[in-house]
Amino acid sequence: MIEPMKSTENPFVRRALLQEAAGGKVRCKTCERQCEIAPGGLGWCKTRKNQDGILMTLTYGAVSSLAVNPVEKKPFYHFYPGSSNLTAGSWSCNFACPWCQNWDISKTIAPNRGNFVSPEQFVDVAVREKCSGISISFNEPTLSLEWSLEVFRLARLRNLYNTFVTNGYMTAEALSMLIEAGLDGMNVDVKGDVSAVHKFCGGIDVEKIWARCRLARSHGVHVEITTLVIPTVNDSDETLGDIARQIAEKIGRDVPWHVTAYRPAYKFDAPATPTSTLERAHEIGKASGLEYVYTGNVPGHHNDNTYCPQCNSLLIQRFGFEVVQSRLRAGCCPTCGYAISGVWGRD
Repeated sequence: MIEPMKSTENPFVRRALLQEAAGGKVRCKTCERQCEIAPGGLGWCKTRKNQDGILMTLTYGAVSSLAVNPVEKKPFYHFYPGSSNLTAGSWSCNFACPWCQNWDISKTIAPNRGNFVSPEQFVDVAVREKCSGISISFNEPTLSLEWSLEVFRLARLRNLYNTFVTNGYMTAEALSMLIEAGLDGMNVDVKGDVSAVHKFCGGIDVEKIWARCRLARSHGVHVEITTLVIPTVNDSDETLGDIARQIAEKIGRDVPWHVTAYRPAYKFDAPATPTSTLERAHEIGKASGLEYVYTGNVPGHHNDNTYCPQCNSLLIQRFGFEVVQSRLRAGCCPTCGYAISGVWGRD
């Protein structure tokens, strides 16, 4: 799809945008770990290095995965349904989840690996493949901040939408830069309540993730939330109820929540999520006041469709990642006229 770059220079190494001096070290301001990195050292994610007092990113344009995907696969259900986007991933992550479904790239420390893809090349391919937009996904896209900003600016000039599929643990400064560059939509993977996220994801403060969701929404970015429901980790009524309440109270009852089935992967061997657990999560979400709760990774399940919160009419029918039919009219229910939250087309 893209010809590999032929150069004797190292294209992956660029000066990191968000950094500050910290008593002989350099503090990375890209994600909320805010690592203080000694000379010659690497940050927690191993994608940032202190080179002689200057923080450098080691994975600029390092693409591990590239694919044209339906937007429903992200998943986005209330954002240009039925459209396709060119999706790129890189390497590494700033979380430590032992069940990672993309562990082969997110758990790989890979400076100087993969094909180098320039922002111009990436956007050109998206246009050539007749995509409606682009997505940075697969591993944690925050680690590709510098590359993403350039991609977003170019994509917007070509009338493409820009999306992130993220754990949401970027700094407010990083998110503000992404928004200014043209971020249109975020799907944020919320992995549990305070204790589950701290225990399993490497000391993460989930409240900072909720704060980023609020910041994004306050600037008009479309937000959807996904929770991979994992037995023994976040499948209790208490944990699911906490996530649902946080969505309803902190970012909005009209924000879609995807409760999706986990499969054993990487270092985690808990059994796959029963469909009955997802159905219970759906009930909990609706009881908490959420208007749109979706059962994911169970193709053909009726809870994967969109229904009107006011009259319960079927609005969008899906099977897997395919939109089978849509009855929306200008973003509204054709039966009762209720306005359905989302981004349904370009003006």
